[in-house]
Amino acid sequence: MSFSSDEVNFLVYRYLQESGFQHSAYTFGIESHISQSNINGALVPPAALLSILQKGLQYTEAEISIGEDGTEHRLVESLSLIDAVMPDVVTSRQGQQKPTVVKNELTETNGEEGIGNHLLVFPSCYLCFDLSPATAGPQPSDVAMEVDGSIEIPPSKTTVLRGHESEVFICAWNPTTDLLASGSGDSTARIWDMSDNSNSPNQLVLRHCIQRGGTEVPSNKDVTSLDWNCDGTLLATGSYDGYARIWTTDGQLASTLGQHKGPIFALKWNKKGNYILSAGVDKTTIIWDAASGQCTQQFSFHSAPALDVDWQTNQSFASCSTDQCIHVCKLGVDKPIKSFQGHTNEVNAIKWDPLGNLLASCSDDMTLKIWSMKQDTCVHDLQAHSKEIYTIKWSPTGPGTANPNMSLILASASFDSTVRLWDVERGQCIHTLTKHTEPVYSVAFSPDGKFLASGSFDKCVHIWSTQSGHLVHSYKGTGGIFEVCWNSRGDKVGASASDGSVFVLDLRKM
Repeated sequence: MSFSSDEVNFLVYRYLQESGFQHSAYTFGIESHISQSNINGALVPPAALLSILQKGLQYTEAEISIGEDGTEHRLVESLSLIDAVMPDVVTSRQGQQKPTVVKNELTETNGEEGIGNHLLVFPSCYLCFDLSPATAGPQPSDVAMEVDGSIEIPPSKTTVLRGHESEVFICAWNPTTDLLASGSGDSTARIWDMSDNSNSPNQLVLRHCIQRGGTEVPSNKDVTSLDWNCDGTLLATGSYDGYARIWTTDGQLASTLGQHKGPIFALKWNKKGNYILSAGVDKTTIIWDAASGQCTQQFSFHSAPALDVDWQTNQSFASCSTDQCIHVCKLGVDKPIKSFQGHTNEVNAIKWDPLGNLLASCSDDMTLKIWSMKQDTCVHDLQAHSKEIYTIKWSPTGPGTANPNMSLILASASFDSTVRLWDVERGQCIHTLTKHTEPVYSVAFSPDGKFLASGSFDKCVHIWSTQSGHLVHSYKGTGGIFEVCWNSRGDKVGASASDGSVFVLDLRKM
């Protein structure tokens, strides 16, 4: 058995990402030179580190249970991970042979060892891991089947798009046509033509390059945010290389926006389409002039990385940060026009309701909070999730919207493997959606607000009725789901996954 520090570092880096510690993952990735490791992340299955540790424990348990004479001594209790690195405790408890602790033989990277000075070696153990992409097993029939009362979406209604060479963190439909954009850890974004007149989906590859020595070279940094402008003519992307970029629908680079000092975590067009808003690890938010690509105003009010931004109007916006604070700022004003404090951990996401009256926020403190510009304290403090809340979305319904007869609903996605739907007016949870078995990273409402799509690291995309809370459609892909999104007509759902795949579910005639 042989492995390098690059491989160990990559598994730790992936574990941090999958656990939602994006900022720790970024810092660890920089210090351990992940981008220079040449490991194809698309081939490494989700939860690889935990799987390896679990298998190692099983082998260690087996060795401790069998004595030198071949007789079996049943373990009094299951071996824990801490037991495995404390051989004296195990042997004193079982009276068996100690595992051998030897000098770390990891390959060095840039003169630095990837982990500590010693490793626990399990004698006579040989571990073999299949790092090929996960397969779906026996292929289901093209006839839709009922599973747990919902309809499983058949392969005939699914298009799997392959081309990315690493995790696909984000995807978004063009608001006017069936073009699906995706952003990946392979330092590219891609535009897929999913229109019905396209026999096989074409892909445009948007390579994110930087100038080095007078030539353009791949940035080797993750593309983690993207957003279409209101008329679907331009796509903005944000990258860990610190640059925002504007692209045309034919894949041409229109502008490069370079003012951030470090990774960009979020970016959004305003409704008018004349400004782009971005948030970065450098603790700042920036409003960019979309026509010129110039920084119009930079806001430096956070004391830690800014994680998310959302426009309230065409000139005012909210931002949130790991500093636990939320600021509402306006173009031309040199200080926040409102600040909200109340969260006790990182604020992961913020979203204004469709009319811009209420601001929702979610946090690692396991709470959702609803804020109003009319008061300093939160309107509602919604506490029901048992783990971190990763993201939130408002339904496109309620008074003043195109669907005024439907209630305004807020959806929250959590690492506790559940999705909750909230009646914000009453401050109550109306449905708890519990079919996922792993952290839920993304939720998205259909344009009419009648359905909600959710994506989880259990590789499943579920589609729910927002009225009843029942699961109506389900599909299992080949990788953990980072993002789900609906097209403008509400008949297709796009999803992006950890194994490098992007897929589209066609809900027509379902």
